[in-house]
Amino acid sequence: MTNLPHPDIKGMTVTCAVITVSDTRSPETDTSGQLIKQLLQNAGHAIGEYALLKDEPTQIRALLATLGQRPDLDALIFNGGTGIAPRDTTYDALENELSKTLPGFGELFRFLSYQEIGSRAIASRAVAGVYQSKLVFSVPGSSNAVKLAIEKLILPELVHLVNQIKG
Repeated sequence: MTNLPHPDIKGMTVTCAVITVSDTRSPETDTSGQLIKQLLQNAGHAIGEYALLKDEPTQIRALLATLGQRPDLDALIFNGGTGIAPRDTTYDALENELSKTLPGFGELFRFLSYQEIGSRAIASRAVAGVYQSKLVFSVPGSSNAVKLAIEKLILPELVHLVNQIKG
């Protein structure tokens, strides 16, 4: 089975926001955020916003609300803060804000992660859904996890899912 976009919507450009949630990274050391931007652009999509913020729920929710109001953005991709450590709060900040969730995203991400890293995959709280008519993904912050999520799950379905949201 191939991971190709749906044929009738191939070629559509999706404008994305890339948000790295980290207490330790800077724009210069944010390899995962840079990788997301590169993979999206290589696939023909646009980056409408890039942000790096601390793993603080109020900051995450505030940025989500701001980006949710932007008509130029179609999708928001968060990376970092999806584990279970005390400072991992991205999932907690986003989950209750989503009007619809895509449980299959987290399930498939953990399944694919399990194939790469084994049972440690159970600690991932990767999530996806809809907020203010925007597609939202939240993935772990490691470059390997980002690459897996973008290449195997997000890029193959991004255009299709955005079109579903837009009706």
